[in-house]
Amino acid sequence: MSTALWIATGLIGVAFTVGGLSQVLMSKEQYRSYGPAQHWVDDFTEGHLTAIGVVKLVGVAGLVLPPLVGIAPVLSPVAATCLALVMAGAATTRFRRSEWAYMAGDVGFLLALAFIAWGRFVAAPFG
Repeated sequence: MSTALWIATGLIGVAFTVGGLSQVLMSKEQYRSYGPAQHWVDDFTEGHLTAIGVVKLVGVAGLVLPPLVGIAPVLSPVAATCLALVMAGAATTRFRRSEWAYMAGDVGFLLALAFIAWGRFVAAPFG
């Protein structure tokens, strides 16, 4: 179970790092140009996008670093829970915009993060 949780954590970590860095480093127009899946940015200001990107990056740090360095590893499932809430907000934005096909990806991330949180709180906690 621990191996599956680490694999899921690694994949989520890479995805959220790429997404977070993209939101922090790119302008709103550049980020939107990734394609129709990124048109949700029309509902937010550039500052909002930067803040969302920073939240994702901090969440990844909380997800991965505490168990790796052995300091307060309980922060990892807490970070997974917080990132799941971020994805709930993303899915809500897709719902409001009637972007049903893209909402499935957000729900997929939410479920993966819920799996990590459950796994580290209950099935295979650190320690």
